[in-house]
Amino acid sequence: MNNIGLLFFRISVSLLMIGAHGLPKFNRLFSGDEIKFFDPFGIGAVASLSLAVFSELVLAVFTILGIFTRFSSVGLIITMFIAAFLYHAEDPFRVKEKAILFLISYIFLFITGPGKFALQSFIESKISMKNKYVKFLFS
Repeated sequence: MNNIGLLFFRISVSLLMIGAHGLPKFNRLFSGDEIKFFDPFGIGAVASLSLAVFSELVLAVFTILGIFTRFSSVGLIITMFIAAFLYHAEDPFRVKEKAILFLISYIFLFITGPGKFALQSFIESKISMKNKYVKFLFS
């Protein structure tokens, strides 16, 4: 039963991430309009937006599939931390609440992993991963 719960949680949280954040940012990136985007690392607005799109779209798809879930969660944790505590630093809690909920969700998935119903479980059944740290990160 826990594995069904993890499957539901993994898919629903990541679909919300894709729909509310990933796809709109993807469309913005390729709209042809001038890109103005929060640049916390000083790498430029386009590069920062590209990293956010990669995280909120590609890594969220990996999470849905249950492949590289912990690795993907790290990128999403970093992205949501930046959104909640840097971009929305001066905003009231009600504004940063959504980013914090996503942050907590992806921390949870990092801790638990994808569960049994994941593409990674199938891959691991076919390929032996001997290093426990590699297995942990890529499960």
